[in-house]
Amino acid sequence: MPVKVYKPTTPGRRFSSVDSFSDVTKKEPEKSLIRILRPQSGRNNQGIITVRHKSGGAKKFYRLVDFKRQKFDISAEVLAIEYDPNRSPRIALIKYDDGTKSYILCPTNLKVGDKVMSSDKTIETKNGCRMPLMNIPTGLFVYNIELTPGKGGQLVRSAGMSAQLVGFEGEYAQIKLPSGEIRAVLKKGSASVGVLGNSDRRLIRWGKAGRMRHRGIKPTVKGKNMNPVDHPHGGGEGHSPIGQKRGPQTVYGKTAMGVRTRKPEKWSNKFIIKSRRK
Repeated sequence: MPVKVYKPTTPGRRFSSVDSFSDVTKKEPEKSLIRILRPQSGRNNQGIITVRHKSGGAKKFYRLVDFKRQKFDISAEVLAIEYDPNRSPRIALIKYDDGTKSYILCPTNLKVGDKVMSSDKTIETKNGCRMPLMNIPTGLFVYNIELTPGKGGQLVRSAGMSAQLVGFEGEYAQIKLPSGEIRAVLKKGSASVGVLGNSDRRLIRWGKAGRMRHRGIKPTVKGKNMNPVDHPHGGGEGHSPIGQKRGPQTVYGKTAMGVRTRKPEKWSNKFIIKSRRK
């Protein structure tokens, strides 16, 4: 997916780029696979902001993406590659041999007319095929990885991302995540073979505040520009420093920047074999 840059006809165009959508083959979503997505602003039922920097956004339908893919040993043909406004990678519309249609996350180099399959046994490791981790050869790249068998993929679902299957030990498979962390996952859990597509999305420059508002993201204001009642950094004349504090603080008064937020006794620590690169 190349990124398109326009001529700087306006100040907003000068510093922005857009997705070319050259890989999308179908514009309108499948009607049977969409649901209404209610607005999720950052306010509660009393109108008080409980989540900062979140509100509004363009209207969009939610696409029912199948993260489990539990129709085993039934071949499916890719009908179209579509844009999904709710996630960064593309989604593929597939049709099983029994006539059922479904959306799946689209890996790199998956094209219209290709065949994909999901199985609980060992099958051919083609791009987009899905099977338990214990049936995937070591060294292959995978995505949409299950933490709990049968629950559906939870890890590695962003555009351009993939994890590498490093090895096996007991009932666990060791995978190297995009962050560099090596983690143990139950080898009975399923994963899809390949690398997720739309990797050029990270190169998009949004350019202006209006495009961020369309995404549902509100502006961020520095704490030192606020009043003392609104932020620990607030107050003073002009662009004042943060005062006699040990370091930067969040809006809630907690120490920010350089502080570990992960709990030392977190239950999932035992699954982390090697921490992510610093």
